[in-house]
Amino acid sequence: MSHITTLAFDADDTLWQNERFFQITQARFQALLADYADPDHLAERLLAAERRNLDYYGYGVKGFTLSMVETALEVTEDSVPGTVLRDIVEAGRALHAHPVELLPGAAEVVRALTEDYRILLITKGDLFDQERKLAQSGLGDHFDAVEIVSEKTPETYARIFGAEAETAMMVGNSLKSDVLPALAAGAWGCHVPHGLTWALDHADPPEDAPRFLTIETLKDLPALLARLG
Repeated sequence: MSHITTLAFDADDTLWQNERFFQITQARFQALLADYADPDHLAERLLAAERRNLDYYGYGVKGFTLSMVETALEVTEDSVPGTVLRDIVEAGRALHAHPVELLPGAAEVVRALTEDYRILLITKGDLFDQERKLAQSGLGDHFDAVEIVSEKTPETYARIFGAEAETAMMVGNSLKSDVLPALAAGAWGCHVPHGLTWALDHADPPEDAPRFLTIETLKDLPALLARLG
């Protein structure tokens, strides 16, 4: 069994809360458009807009806000009041400015592992927003390198890990973004489930993948690494 030398962490919903705040904002959006569309129908239309806009706006708050505006125009046939559009934009701005809320054990685990491993942060999304959250998290000094990428693919991990892929482990809450492409690049993939997962980030766990591991919480990572070591 390969000795792990590099640990790469996802950020959103692995080290700090993210999806919960998006869902709160979406509930606000549904309330603003309650007179125009059923909440479930509105959620479907918004998700379709997000999927459609990923290639244009990428991941993050800005794309989400623009998708909300677009959906509001669609469901009202361009008759949405300007005051509602203003409230939607304000909701997006509030989401963007929301304070970072670290997940239990995140700071302690990252700090503890810096003594024995090369520590990376690999996250996707809006550059400005992710830099803001990293700065507010207080964890920035513990990473040997930070990669903010537009998408997480096997090629992304192959580029970052290079020849050291077989001794690298990607740790994250998303099977689709963190685990599966890391495994495809020859690295280890450790899944740390989060209670909330964005619909466009769902994926099934891999079958017959010796380098696939799962833990209940981030606090279990040091013990897992000790067993591997």
